[in-house]
Amino acid sequence: MGGGTEMFLQINNVNKQFINHKKASDVLTNINLDIKEGEFVSILGPSGCGKSTLLSIVAGLTKPTSGEVVLNGKSITKPGKDRGMVFQQAALFPWLTVEENVMFPLRKEMKKAEAREVAHQFLKMVQLSNYTKHSPHELSGGMQQRVAIARALSMNPAVLLMDEPFGALDEQTRARLHHELEKIWLETKKTILFVTHSISESIKLSDRIIVMGTRPGVVLEDIHVKIPRPRGNHPQMVAKLEEKILGLLQGEIDKVVKEELAYAANN
Repeated sequence: MGGGTEMFLQINNVNKQFINHKKASDVLTNINLDIKEGEFVSILGPSGCGKSTLLSIVAGLTKPTSGEVVLNGKSITKPGKDRGMVFQQAALFPWLTVEENVMFPLRKEMKKAEAREVAHQFLKMVQLSNYTKHSPHELSGGMQQRVAIARALSMNPAVLLMDEPFGALDEQTRARLHHELEKIWLETKKTILFVTHSISESIKLSDRIIVMGTRPGVVLEDIHVKIPRPRGNHPQMVAKLEEKILGLLQGEIDKVVKEELAYAANN
């Protein structure tokens, strides 16, 4: 569905090394991605492939060892309002109400009444209009994540970054939030970069799936999902794509197991 033809978010030759016990290990190697405005792109891969590190680099929370990320023509060097982040845990302020949590990042930008109006607009979008005065601890995990999504959207970011936002939720809640997120995306036309290790989740939601390999983290394949939405109406096409991605990832999982067995044998 991507909106513009111009490349909106560019990840250019990004490499990331971490130093452990004076030994450098490559977490990401030569990552190149061009993302159009309005695209929903999932980054999929096994644990340890560097997908969360890549998202953190786009967020400006982590610096690449080399290479750069460019958003809307500007190089990213630090966090900014043009990127909204949703983590696996909702990270809400427990002492603030639902409404106050969403208003929090808006307080410097606008008057209180205006901030409240914007907060209510996005709480309505995530179907939490009746919970504005509740405290986070009174909400379920799924509801807390919806507050976190409303908070990120309220800042009107150019890109919404989501790091396994439904990973800690049960399957039914997850399915419901998939449906809601897809609806929000169709409504707002936001560019979304979504990290997941769930093949079915990536197929259900994305225009594109970036399949990553591990040790070091590399892009194995950039898959354009041609299945019409809603994807649940096309189970055979979904099953075929699942099988293809599973085949790509199986080799990576086998590689990790082999390396770990060899390491155990030598130590």
